Amino acid sequence: MREGLKQFQMKTPQDKDHAKEAVGKAAAALIQNGMLVGLGTGSTAHYFIQHLIERTRNSDLKINAVATSERSTHQAREGGIPLVDINTITHLDITVDGADEIDHQKRMIKGGGGALLREKIIASISHEMVVIIDEEKLVDRLGHFPLPIEIVPFAHQLTLSRIKNLGYQGNFRKTSSNELYLTDNGNYIIDIHFPNCCQSPEKDQDTLSSIPGVVETGFFFHLAGRVLIGKADGTVLLLP
Repeated sequence: MREGLKQFQMKTPQDKDHAKEAVGKAAAALIQNGMLVGLGTGSTAHYFIQHLIERTRNSDLKINAVATSERSTHQAREGGIPLVDINTITHLDITVDGADEIDHQKRMIKGGGGALLREKIIASISHEMVVIIDEEKLVDRLGHFPLPIEIVPFAHQLTLSRIKNLGYQGNFRKTSSNELYLTDNGNYIIDIHFPNCCQSPEKDQDTLSSIPGVVETGFFFHLAGRVLIGKADGTVLLLP
């Protein structure tokens, strides 16, 4: 782990799920009364939302929230967190979300849960995006995890061909029943694989975003604020 990480005081059993739960609980503790909160998507964000629900039930904490997926919307609504219409706001105080990978420059790959477009919109209007990960997600170079690309259904095979013609390796994400995966926005996802990791993330972002039919990529740059890292022993660290 990178030198200079500051330890967040938290102890839980030593396994990956408890590391995620610990970092979710640490992030929930950052939420203050009256905040407008962005709720991320994914297994780690699930723990954050659950601990946030517990805080609102067991204390005087009053917040409003916007969720990045139908899955997180359902969890928050079932837990009693008040949700607001995204079209009625212009900013969020804080968003808490996970990442599939993050490097030491705080560049990320996100979208393993299929919510990359909504996640990027929510992150972009937040005063701070707090990223919560387990320690395996902190990498020296992006690209071990496939890069999701959200595309429109119209001419989707043509879009895939254009991506491949530029030298990228990838294919459509499928469901367990072998159907094309649909995002909450009704779009498809192409997962790109980098055989030798990603050498130039910013260049790849520009190249892929310029293709007609591509809605958004899973590259997230200049969005992460504090990064909380859950370790296997249950402690939580802060990446400076």
